[in-house]
Amino acid sequence: MDKIDLLNRWAEYIEYLLYDDRGNQPEITKPIGPLSLEAEVENAIRKMNKGKAVGPDSIPVQTSETLDKLGINKRSVLLNRIYDTGKILTDMFISTFIILSMKPETTDCERHRTISLMSYTLKLLLKLLMMRLRKKYDLKYQKCSLDLSQTREQQMLC
Repeated sequence: MDKIDLLNRWAEYIEYLLYDDRGNQPEITKPIGPLSLEAEVENAIRKMNKGKAVGPDSIPVQTSETLDKLGINKRSVLLNRIYDTGKILTDMFISTFIILSMKPETTDCERHRTISLMSYTLKLLLKLLMMRLRKKYDLKYQKCSLDLSQTREQQMLC
């Protein structure tokens, strides 16, 4: 398999993994919950994993630990604007995908793990939403391992 065929195969596989058939996004006409409090944002920043690779914006999580109240306030304002309008900045959609082999010398796409490096603000927004969902539905943190017998949807919900 030459390099072009290999890249095309990976493009097909990633497209399969991320395929979204939910149709058009709903129009948000009003907030669906309370806005984020500065204390929530500060707590989410504290709980984010440190020392991870940076996303396309090149902002490491550790940068936020040095923010004072003004920095926390500005992040809260931005996150609340996104939450209130349902509109995410275009730059936040850019992610870098990295493919890691789970077994040496394998060429099967399913035997690789893909990770996504995303912007810091998107990570923070997702962290806030997950914290709220866990609190609302009393979800417990759980570690999941890749089980190839599960469907893609089952793996994503884990």
